[in-house]
Amino acid sequence: MLRENSITHLAEEPMARHTTFRIGGPAAIFCMPTVVGQLVEAIKIAQECDIPHIVLGKGSNVLFCDKGYRGMVVHLGQGFDAVAVKGNAITAGAGAELTKVCDTSETARLAGLEFAYGIPGSVGGAVYMNAGAFGGEVRGVLQSVQCLCEDLAVRTLPVETLELGYRESVFHTNPWVVLEATFLLQAGQPEEIHRKMRQHLAHRKEKQPLEYPSAGSAFKRPAGAFAGALIEQCGLRGHRVGGAAISEKHCGFIVNLGGATCSDVLRLADEVAETVLRQTGFVLEKEIRVVGHGR
Repeated sequence: MLRENSITHLAEEPMARHTTFRIGGPAAIFCMPTVVGQLVEAIKIAQECDIPHIVLGKGSNVLFCDKGYRGMVVHLGQGFDAVAVKGNAITAGAGAELTKVCDTSETARLAGLEFAYGIPGSVGGAVYMNAGAFGGEVRGVLQSVQCLCEDLAVRTLPVETLELGYRESVFHTNPWVVLEATFLLQAGQPEEIHRKMRQHLAHRKEKQPLEYPSAGSAFKRPAGAFAGALIEQCGLRGHRVGGAAISEKHCGFIVNLGGATCSDVLRLADEVAETVLRQTGFVLEKEIRVVGHGR
């Protein structure tokens, strides 16, 4: 049925090829719609065939299980990556790279997205997670989101209705798909915008283990503390399970040193959380989204 709707798709596609962790078994079906109509048809097909489905952007905060995903992965990339400027607003497709949107804002002399420069994710993922860094968050510059709702109707929702919190949004509890987002920015000085973005990028390169595959911060920040500092305090810097390890550079990251499996990552995360709870009393919650069944 996907072929009949001219939707490009692959069978048994390894998800390690589509996530920044470079980990994950095969998805039964991996489809790549390029327009909203194809996206709707793909979801309809999944529903009619009674198979689970998940929508994926850049895969920067996702860990697929080693056994893979016995359902349909719908990848929003080409066709969902347009970026346009109108006045002080930038509208970007869910599949657009967040850094591309930041580059566009710099060219347009619009300030407000500097904090997001270098975050390795898509616009859809950034909205889903209310991505943030360096004191800024998506909710601080987001105006509205166009999404595909559970009845497969396209609606535009104002930011006030999205329940954006710390790494949380209404999309965590509703089967809605982000299609595009509009950011409302302010006129700024291009030199200052450029300086802040490069400063943030330099800080990322210095402090974060960008040389290894990872899914970004492995744990959410517990109230009153920082996950990385707690992990370091417990003597877990470099702690390793198989090919997965706590980064030597930043203890808040779990990195793939080569050949790491989902099982390695989850076992390591569990060991770290148990140790931190025992030694400090703080509960660490995984920030990484785990998809699939089994390890």
